[in-house]
Amino acid sequence: MEPNALLLLRPGVAPGLGSEKNSRPCRSRFTLIGRGNVWATLTGKSDRSLLIGGHIDSVPNGGWLDGCLNLLAGVEILRRIDEQYDGRPPITVRLVDWADEEGARFGKSLFGSSACSGNLDLEEARTLVDRDGVRLPDALKKVGIDLERAKESGSELKNAAGYLELHIEQGPVLLDLDLPLGAVLGTFGVERHAITFHGQAAHSGSTPMSVRKDAFLAAAKMSPEIYRIAAAQGGVCTIGSCTTKPGIVTSVVEECRITLDQRTLDAAGLAKMLEEAKEASLKFAQEGNVGVAWERIWQIEPVLFDSRLIDLCSEAIEETCGKPYRLPSGPLHDAAEVARAGVPTVMMFVQSLHGISHNKIEDTKEEHLELCVTAFDRLAAKAVQRFAHSQ
Repeated sequence: MEPNALLLLRPGVAPGLGSEKNSRPCRSRFTLIGRGNVWATLTGKSDRSLLIGGHIDSVPNGGWLDGCLNLLAGVEILRRIDEQYDGRPPITVRLVDWADEEGARFGKSLFGSSACSGNLDLEEARTLVDRDGVRLPDALKKVGIDLERAKESGSELKNAAGYLELHIEQGPVLLDLDLPLGAVLGTFGVERHAITFHGQAAHSGSTPMSVRKDAFLAAAKMSPEIYRIAAAQGGVCTIGSCTTKPGIVTSVVEECRITLDQRTLDAAGLAKMLEEAKEASLKFAQEGNVGVAWERIWQIEPVLFDSRLIDLCSEAIEETCGKPYRLPSGPLHDAAEVARAGVPTVMMFVQSLHGISHNKIEDTKEEHLELCVTAFDRLAAKAVQRFAHSQ
């Protein structure tokens, strides 16, 4: 959570114009809000504001576009709006760099945006520690941020009329469809659990198969059923880890713990996925004469974006490349927290080569980058006009 590079921009200088020598004055002001998020504000004739946002932080050995693409595009859009309206647009336009979106250091994603939305769990945040034993509150204090006041950043959303975010897709949907851009319908809801099957350790040579209480076998039988359930509900699921005890080749497995991540955009579908997964675990536990216990690790409801802004986003894409498409987002984004705070929100995706992100090979075609910035700028222009005329 080091201070962001945007802080190096001189107050009173238009963003993206380079050195002071060729910079020109504008009405933009750049401030570090005391809760870690960086806000650039182009003051308009109305306090009503359009927010454009994203994050610059990345993951270790991550790619070059997640997430600086959204901030760099946003800087260019601020500059264009400043030029178009001679520094005084009809509404205020603000660019925000959300602090610690990835959560790579402390394992808690969306720190800045969840603080701003009011959804940050302070009790949990106080306990977070990095790999070197540094506590999150202490790391924040070192850069001048008081964790206990983090939610005060919500005041920044007071006059927000809408929020726009650009992002690489990070998956293969647009790639497989050979489409450059997509309007995002919302972010998947998530149910994340640890499931532990409890059996009985026994000698692997002397214990007949018919009398074993094999915890691993129950988990193994359950796994394909979990994937079938996800497919039936139009969602996705991942069994990401599996640990066994005693964990030696000469013993029947006494305990098998798996982690399950379930996601879909439909709240009812997500609930059904979870219910059917629990039923499946009980079925296979009973068949194997073992016990089973569930522990929730994390949960978030599906977040649907604003239908009117989705329409504007589709229009901007169609005008730019003639091929609008709408899709959900499996990964979470800061946009989800802004939407949860009640601000009308939409995201635009640009195609990811290889369908890969959080990896050094993450990339997007240069022509697609040009298209996404052009389309995103059109979306911002449409939003400015929409909100200016609906005051």
